[in-house]
Amino acid sequence: MLPLDITFLLVLPAFFFAMWAQARVHSTYNKFARVMARSGVTGSQVARRLLDDAGLRDVGVEMGQGNLSDHYDPRRRLIRLSPDVYRSSSLAALGIAAHETGHAIQHGDGYIPLSFRNNIFPVANIGSRMAFPLFFVGFFFARGGLGWLMQVGILFFAFAVVFQLVTLPVEYNASSRALSLLEGAGYLTMEEVGPTRQVLNAAALTYIAAAAVAVTQLLRLLMLRNRR
Repeated sequence: MLPLDITFLLVLPAFFFAMWAQARVHSTYNKFARVMARSGVTGSQVARRLLDDAGLRDVGVEMGQGNLSDHYDPRRRLIRLSPDVYRSSSLAALGIAAHETGHAIQHGDGYIPLSFRNNIFPVANIGSRMAFPLFFVGFFFARGGLGWLMQVGILFFAFAVVFQLVTLPVEYNASSRALSLLEGAGYLTMEEVGPTRQVLNAAALTYIAAAAVAVTQLLRLLMLRNRR
């Protein structure tokens, strides 16, 4: 049996990468949150106008709570922007608001990766919470006939891994749409596109890091199972 602390070493690089990615997001956001767009529009105004231009007048835009808590809720067809993004006309705010608008447009277009991600979310959510308890009950009580729970835990966590992996094209596509929409509609000048792309690319690193952590965690579970 491979000791637990040894297998955990497999996950450590991904955890460090995730910590660095989070720090990169905050530093990049803070940098460009102080740079105002020449268009002077706020994040909420950009989201509303881009939605209307896309024929999505039924999608709402409201101010949420917390820092960098921005997201699109496909069930309620609602974009929630954090207060700083909602009220600000910074390059960071416009990029984030347009990114979430990109998700709403994906939803409206029936973008297949987004539809697939939304469909597996309930299972992936349960899997991420239940996988490790089930696995380690099976791991420690395998001789008592509960070893099969390791397989169930791995299967549950596999759905969480698939969710993280399919999130990558969804997020990158939303960022690509955001930059295209902002520049095409005149909300960003050519010189402002680069800094806004930096904000979105920094945010994308967090999704890459989450996928890396999930994949290495799955490999760890497989290694432990094979040595039990």
